[in-house]
Amino acid sequence: MATVSRGLPKRPHLDIPKREARELLDQWRQSEPDAFERIRHRHPKYRTADDSTIAARPFRLNDAQLVIAREYGFAQWTALKQRVEGNSLAHDLDAAIRADDRDAAARLIEMQPEMLHVPVASGNWGPPMSHAANMGRLEIIKAMAALGARDFQHAFDRSILQGRIECARWLLEHGAKVAPSALMGACETLNADGFRFLAEFNPALTDASGNRLTPLGLVLGTYSRLPKGKHEILEMFAQRGYDLPDTPMLALHRGDVSQLEKHLRRDPRLIGRRFTRREIYPPECGCADDDRAGMHWTPIYGTTLLHLAIDFREMEIFEWLLAHGADVNARAAIDAEGFGGHTPLFNAVVNGPWPEAATARGLLERRAAKEARASLRKFLDWTENPRWHEARDVTAAEWARGFPEQGWVNTDALPLLE
Repeated sequence: MATVSRGLPKRPHLDIPKREARELLDQWRQSEPDAFERIRHRHPKYRTADDSTIAARPFRLNDAQLVIAREYGFAQWTALKQRVEGNSLAHDLDAAIRADDRDAAARLIEMQPEMLHVPVASGNWGPPMSHAANMGRLEIIKAMAALGARDFQHAFDRSILQGRIECARWLLEHGAKVAPSALMGACETLNADGFRFLAEFNPALTDASGNRLTPLGLVLGTYSRLPKGKHEILEMFAQRGYDLPDTPMLALHRGDVSQLEKHLRRDPRLIGRRFTRREIYPPECGCADDDRAGMHWTPIYGTTLLHLAIDFREMEIFEWLLAHGADVNARAAIDAEGFGGHTPLFNAVVNGPWPEAATARGLLERRAAKEARASLRKFLDWTENPRWHEARDVTAAEWARGFPEQGWVNTDALPLLE
């Protein structure tokens, strides 16, 4: 399922989202499947509707505007409109909160009180009080509350997601509650402090629907790459009675070198094995059972433990694999359409927004081939234009230079290949 996600430019103009809403309405009238999918994903009235139902029900301009607003991260069209109209003040407010300038933030709200309830940057980060909670600005949280802020619950959830425990405690004392799904944020960001704090209240480890496996699946499949936090959270799941399978992949997810040693003794060919999507993201642990399970960058299905250690930033396991003679030029499996065959060097140069040179350097020191070529295909989701990106017969450096999301390119590693 493709998910459209948009960001406001530095100088937004309301004409653009208005045009996008009219375009979506036209696409609905033409019964375009992509439009139905966007409507289903963002409009609460159509969440469980199939295409024929969406086509038959009334869908007006205000419905299209709601979808567009939510693609920009705002709960309602009026919130998007207010944010665009108050753009200059929102930038000043963001700067004041980042600087932890309580008085400046309060003055700005007093100048334009309606901004107290409008997201400062995005719907995820929320209005000023929640925005401050993301950054751990407790005094600004208190000031916004005194001025009439109402987003206590959202601010609490964001403070848990970011591990701002002092802020979370204050918000809990002033109206926020520990909901059963509150730990989903900590699972998303692999924030062990937030998870541990919530565990004090002994909540059910479930999502909002009561599914006990969804949080575990999120820990395994999230975009976040924080190995220490991930290991600690998985251990807390195990202590709560969750059955974590005794597999090489779960050992990798848990950062457990000693367990990998045991698996290697059982299977001497382990280091050269290619792992399937279901092994990497096991459905029995709450992971989605489809081809887009988990979030990663350079494709990881059909790859070796060395590829995977790079993607999941498991440096101890990376070094252990090299010490055990892992093939730095091992190629991923190739699918029926000819995509795959990439070496670990490809994963080292397109692996998310955390630049580091150690993995690429470690591979090159062991004669990883810069000139190795492969064809790769990657679905780009949560973008303004979700789509497949294909690159045929490219080197690792060419894969990185031509990648559409340059924020995922490892800017520290790429120069080593050039």
